[in-house]
Amino acid sequence: MVPIALTIAGSDSGGGAGVQADLKTFSALGVYGASVITALTAQNTRAVTRVEPASPAMIAAQMAAVFDDLDVRAVKLGMLGGAEAIAAVARGLCGCARPIILDPVMVAKSGDRLLPQDAVAGLRHQLLPIATVLTPNLPEAAVLLDCAPAQDEAEMIRQGHALRALGPQAVLMKGGHAEGAHCVDLLITPDGITRLTAPRRATRNTHGTGCTLSAAIAAGMAQGMSLSRAVARAHGYLQGAIAAADGLGVGSGHGPVHHFHAVWAHA
Repeated sequence: MVPIALTIAGSDSGGGAGVQADLKTFSALGVYGASVITALTAQNTRAVTRVEPASPAMIAAQMAAVFDDLDVRAVKLGMLGGAEAIAAVARGLCGCARPIILDPVMVAKSGDRLLPQDAVAGLRHQLLPIATVLTPNLPEAAVLLDCAPAQDEAEMIRQGHALRALGPQAVLMKGGHAEGAHCVDLLITPDGITRLTAPRRATRNTHGTGCTLSAAIAAGMAQGMSLSRAVARAHGYLQGAIAAADGLGVGSGHGPVHHFHAVWAHA
């Protein structure tokens, strides 16, 4: 049977991030995608103009319906919207034995805030302890730790270990917000540190990169890969999606990456 992954995240009406990006990623990597919508967003490549959260009861009902019938092999958590949604998701995942990939979505590519400040504590205390892997970018890691963003790899490592101390089994520190000709991600696990590098590409079409990477990791783990193997494949997949992004021509702002770069003929 085809492996199944579940995304629990917000909907992006522009199609570049959120649940839409996750489902595209699952499909591109050979995994069936199910979804729980935590919030509706009105957004495009330029801005988020409205956010409307789903009720905690609706979030719980969606989770119950999926888990009652589908053999979910991995769960990806993205934009959760607020403290009540975080609590509902935490209750729904209580006792969950599946890998949980937590992308702590806080700010959209446009700069619009997607997680209120008062919900950060809930994310920190209710979801980090149950995560298989946490995938923060440098600003998100800084918010979770209430400190300044890391400026170099040594500080990324220190912050990664500090985040691991909050409960997740592993932390993938994403270096996309750093400077330099190469982008460096660091996977920090109990067994050590894995360094993943890629050339920093001159493109503004990077909408949905965080969602795509975490969804790709979830896809790999749903397929039975180890965490390190899933992260390595996800990293390569994302780099291919970024390299092909300018060929899409979607929107006039920060366009999406090309999720189907290896599938569509023109890619």
